[in-house]
Amino acid sequence: MKRCRLAIVRQKYRPDGGAERFVSRALEALSAHDMELNVITRQWEGERQDNWHIHICDPMKLGRISREKGFADAARKLWQRENFDIVQSHERIAGCDIYRAGDGVHRRWLMQRARILPAWRGKWLFMDRYHRYVMQAERTMYQAPELKAVICNAEMVKQEIIEDFSIPANKIHVIYNAIDSSRFVPANEELRAKLRNEMTIPQNAVALVFVGSGFERKGLASAIRAIAGTDRYLVVVGQDKADKQYQELAQSLGCQNRVRFMGMQKNTLPFYQAVDGLLLPTLYDPFPNVILEAMACGLPVITSHTCGGAEFITTGQNGYVCDALDIPRLSEAVMAIPSRFVDESMGIFARERVRDATPEKLSQQLISLYQNILD
Repeated sequence: MKRCRLAIVRQKYRPDGGAERFVSRALEALSAHDMELNVITRQWEGERQDNWHIHICDPMKLGRISREKGFADAARKLWQRENFDIVQSHERIAGCDIYRAGDGVHRRWLMQRARILPAWRGKWLFMDRYHRYVMQAERTMYQAPELKAVICNAEMVKQEIIEDFSIPANKIHVIYNAIDSSRFVPANEELRAKLRNEMTIPQNAVALVFVGSGFERKGLASAIRAIAGTDRYLVVVGQDKADKQYQELAQSLGCQNRVRFMGMQKNTLPFYQAVDGLLLPTLYDPFPNVILEAMACGLPVITSHTCGGAEFITTGQNGYVCDALDIPRLSEAVMAIPSRFVDESMGIFARERVRDATPEKLSQQLISLYQNILD
C-alpha cells in the first residue's frame, strides 16, 4: 500500500466519547501501517501520538446550526486545500470519501425521542430548525457523488440507511468497534469485595451498572424504574445537566438507597468489576462501546431493540433485549440476572462473544477498505 494520507474529521474530540474511542483505537491500529494520519477537529482534548497531525479548524459559531454549518464548510475547505488521499468524516459533511455513521440516522433517533415527549412536543421536534438542518445535511451527504463508502458499527444502522437513503448495501460496511479484552477483565472475588466496600454495595446483593452521559437518550429513567420494585442495586456512571431530576426520580420511587450516582469517571473498569450486569435501556444508540466493555468484563447485558449492541445478545444466554420503555419486561430481565459469584455462566458467554472484537481485526478491516478505495 503506497503511503496514504488519511484525514479523519471529528468536530470535537473528547477522550470519554464513544466515537472518539473508535477514532483513537483506529489511529493506534493504523499507526503500524505506512500512513500519514491527520485529524481535522475544532478542539482536541486527547493525547496525541508523534505521527498524528492535528488540524484545528475552529470557525466562529453563533448557535447550533452555525456551529455545524461553520465547521462543515471550514473542514471541507481544509481537506480540499490539503488534497488528502482519503477523507473519513465522523460528521455529516457532504464531499467526504467515507462517512462513519457512528450517530446512526438522525430521523430514527427523533422518532424514538418523540415516544417520551407529549404529542405536541414530538411533532415540534421534526419542525425544529436545527433538526431539519441535520436531516438535510445527512441527506445531502448520502447523495454526494464523492461518497464511496459508509462505515456502520451495527447491522441495525446499515438497514436504516438502506431504507431511508436508498444507499446500495455493498457500499455500507459493518465494522464493529474494538475492545481490549486484556484490559477489560472480570474481577476476582477479593477485588470485587474491595470495590463493593468502596461503593457501599452489600456483598451479597445483585448490582447492575448504567454507563453513559446524556441520561435521556441512554434510558436512565427506565433503568431506575426497572430496579425500583426489586431488591437490585444500580450504579450510575456518567453525567447530565439534569442529574438532580434523576436523583429525585429515584427518591420518589423509594429506591434512592439502592442507586449510586458516581458522576463522570475517566476509568470505568472498577465499576464493571464491582457489579453483576450492565443495564442500558437506551432509546436509540448505534452500538455503545460500554456494551463491549461490560461483556469483556464478564457481565451479561440488558439493552433495547433500538440499540445496535443488541446484535451481540442472545436472550437468556448472555443478556436480555426489551423495548426501551417496557418497564415490566425490563424488571423481569433485571431479576433474571444472577449474582456473578452464584452463577457466572452468563458472564462467561458474554466475554466469549466479544473475544474476536480485537483492535487488530478493526485495523485489518479499515486497511482493506482504504485499499479498495485507493484502487
